[in-house]
Amino acid sequence: MQKICNKNDCCGCLACKNICPKNAIYIKEDEQGFEYPKINSQICINCGLCKNVCPILNGKEEKNTPNAFAIYNKNTEIRMESSSGGIFTEIAKQIINDEGIVFGAIFDDKFNVLHKGIDNIENLWKIRGSKYLQSKIGDTYKQAKKELENGRKVLFTGTPCQIEGLYTYLGKDYENLYTQDLICHGVPSAKVWRKYIEYREKQDSGKIQKISFRNKYNKGWNNYQTCFEYEDKQISIDHHEDLYMRLFLSDMVLRPSCYSCKFKKKHRRSDITLADFWGIDEILPKMNDEKGTSLVIVNSKKGQELLKYINENVYMEKVDFEEAIFHNKSMYQSPSIEKQNLEIYHDIERLDMDGIVKNFLENNDK
Repeated sequence: MQKICNKNDCCGCLACKNICPKNAIYIKEDEQGFEYPKINSQICINCGLCKNVCPILNGKEEKNTPNAFAIYNKNTEIRMESSSGGIFTEIAKQIINDEGIVFGAIFDDKFNVLHKGIDNIENLWKIRGSKYLQSKIGDTYKQAKKELENGRKVLFTGTPCQIEGLYTYLGKDYENLYTQDLICHGVPSAKVWRKYIEYREKQDSGKIQKISFRNKYNKGWNNYQTCFEYEDKQISIDHHEDLYMRLFLSDMVLRPSCYSCKFKKKHRRSDITLADFWGIDEILPKMNDEKGTSLVIVNSKKGQELLKYINENVYMEKVDFEEAIFHNKSMYQSPSIEKQNLEIYHDIERLDMDGIVKNFLENNDK
């Protein structure tokens, strides 16, 4: 069977599917719950475009000089509803106010994570906040290109591999394109996530209406909680006790490519990189009030332009880049492949979440 790149290297950005002129590439989820592109050889015309846009095969080394800032939103409500300092919302609002469109990750009604374009401020909340899953890009690269060709401002947000996939797909620079990636820990299995949703609804005797991975209202930013909202109640669980978050942070169930990620690097292709500013209490304690502070890394002149857009609405201090990322090693360091546990996928059908955690986390700690 034809393949684009080695399966263990494939990051799932789907630039290949978006570029295919014959729609010969389809997506299939494997036994671990990760999606991969497949080629329909009966339709494929061997044009080679899929390989030409693969960011794994066509990686580009950047030589920019990143600048780091500690920033948080002056609007406390937006800040508290955000994972860290509420900076994405301010940038996105400026793009939309300029009649632009913002692409980012949202939950659908079954809590799958999809990429979607938003062009009204009222719906920005759908993109706001961390979602610890790999979003389904769909045809959003195509949509973004169409908007760019029409002269519209586009802010495209995503994981580092998704942003590099967008650039290789587009094949040229656009003055009206702005990109924002993040410091990515890695993306966990959708199969494990679906298993957890099923477990959570059974455990809580209700249908989930809303999920927040980073609730800060009860115990603050450092001790954030996973929050599940039902029709008649709200369940909040400390992130170090939540079964899904424990598996995610254990590095056992990440996408294979995450263990040797080609996009964890100090010099990024994105215009800005957003993250939690872990270590702020040591570097700049006056900026830490437990409501969340963002680490914003500016990688380009366009990134500087985005910061100027929001300057009046945020508190901002420049910090040393190397010092800032010292507590954010996921910027440039992949999780250890030794932590991956393929046996989980063999047992996921016969065990519930309690059993999985007991077998693979608690026994591992002994």
